[in-house]
Amino acid sequence: MKYSIILLLLIVSLSNLSAQETLSLEQCRQKALEANKGLKMAGEKRIENENLQKVAFWQMLPKVGATGGYTWMEKSVQLLSEDQKDRLNNLGNNVQEGVEQAIREETSSIPFVGDLIGDALSNVLNNTNFSSTLNGVGQDICNGLETDTRNTAFGVITLTQPIYLGGRLLALYKTARLLNHLSGIEYDKKREETLIAIDEAYWQVVSVKHKKELAENYAALLDSLNKNVEALMEAEMATKGDLAKVRVKLNEAQMSLTKATNGLTLAKMLLAQRCGMPLDSDFDVEETTPALNSYCKDSIDMESVWQNRSEMKMLRISDSVARQGVRLAAASLKPNIAFTGGYLFSNPNLFNGFQNEWGGTWMAGVAVNIPILHPGAIYSVKAAKAKRREIAYQIEEAQDMIELQVNKVKAELDLAFKKYEQAKSNLIQAEENLRLADESFKAGMCSSSDLMAAQTAWISAKSEVLDSEIEIAMNNTYLKVACGDSER
Repeated sequence: MKYSIILLLLIVSLSNLSAQETLSLEQCRQKALEANKGLKMAGEKRIENENLQKVAFWQMLPKVGATGGYTWMEKSVQLLSEDQKDRLNNLGNNVQEGVEQAIREETSSIPFVGDLIGDALSNVLNNTNFSSTLNGVGQDICNGLETDTRNTAFGVITLTQPIYLGGRLLALYKTARLLNHLSGIEYDKKREETLIAIDEAYWQVVSVKHKKELAENYAALLDSLNKNVEALMEAEMATKGDLAKVRVKLNEAQMSLTKATNGLTLAKMLLAQRCGMPLDSDFDVEETTPALNSYCKDSIDMESVWQNRSEMKMLRISDSVARQGVRLAAASLKPNIAFTGGYLFSNPNLFNGFQNEWGGTWMAGVAVNIPILHPGAIYSVKAAKAKRREIAYQIEEAQDMIELQVNKVKAELDLAFKKYEQAKSNLIQAEENLRLADESFKAGMCSSSDLMAAQTAWISAKSEVLDSEIEIAMNNTYLKVACGDSER
């Protein structure tokens, strides 16, 4: 039972130790990149534009489609009227009557034997199958022209190939390709913004954490001083006023420690939020010191900066898109030519006397459209050209703003280095002053106020060194971004 309790306590202590995760700057960056929703949206936008580019490409290739249908009608289509049908069905009788009448008219003019010849010829016609034969022919023709279109099925397979559409399709493809490239730049820009935000939050935690440690050290120093002054009072070597001053400072130090603790909690919450972790996550950051190397400390080539900055890349792509917009607008004033071909089939067979069978035929053609009067398209071209001139002015303005930004950040980085050198010098002096004040106080050669002043100066100098280190690190990052260096 005793060993079971010890084992249980050991497991609990180990789980408490492993509950707090220690994160490095690179780990925070990776978590932020995985959790940032804006970055995910930019990634989906890039996928969308990649597929739109493929859509624009396929617009230039042949399209094959199929259409089919079925129709039921109460009545069939009639190619002959009822009177025409009646005449065809009695074709032989009508012809025979006409022939007999013509014979009698011709033979009636013959003297003496005309009537006999007419009767003889009429008997010959009546004794043959002339009328019945022609009646059968008429009925066959009538039946052949009878269509059974009450149930109709049809289908067509078509192929369409644009030949020339005024340059519209090529301009659309180039525009889609440019927009795809633009979405990639926007993704990289969003990634850079995410990394800057996580760097700021990370170094804020490091700064507040060190300040909390300084506040703890300062409170411990004042607590020790408070005990020493209490001992001196008992030896009647210090007054109540000295003790009151120490306790006031001790209360102030404890209040500063409380503020630093709360500030550390809030800073960790911000870092956790940007890393995609729960706000109440229990973690710590590595005890790191920012790199103090200066980036691009010498002269800066602005031409290179303008080429590398994502904003300038986006504006240049926008200019190219505007140029394609001019071509798209001008395409409305140019002729359009397209080739079409396909296969048409139907039942009844339209190509074999409307027989109840499937039949079809190949077909091919060329369609041409020539604009004659399109004044609106002319104004569209003028508007597109004005848009491109507007972007050109935006590029010039962006160059001026970027140059100003680079010089400003570079000046801030140089100032941060000077502040760091001054802060280091102040810290060395403050440490020496604190050492001398502590020795003098122990020797009874200076008051507690002097010692507290030396302690305060040391804490302040220590904090300034840390702040200047973080300021150098962040300004170094800002200058990299301002110079268009995205390799991080």
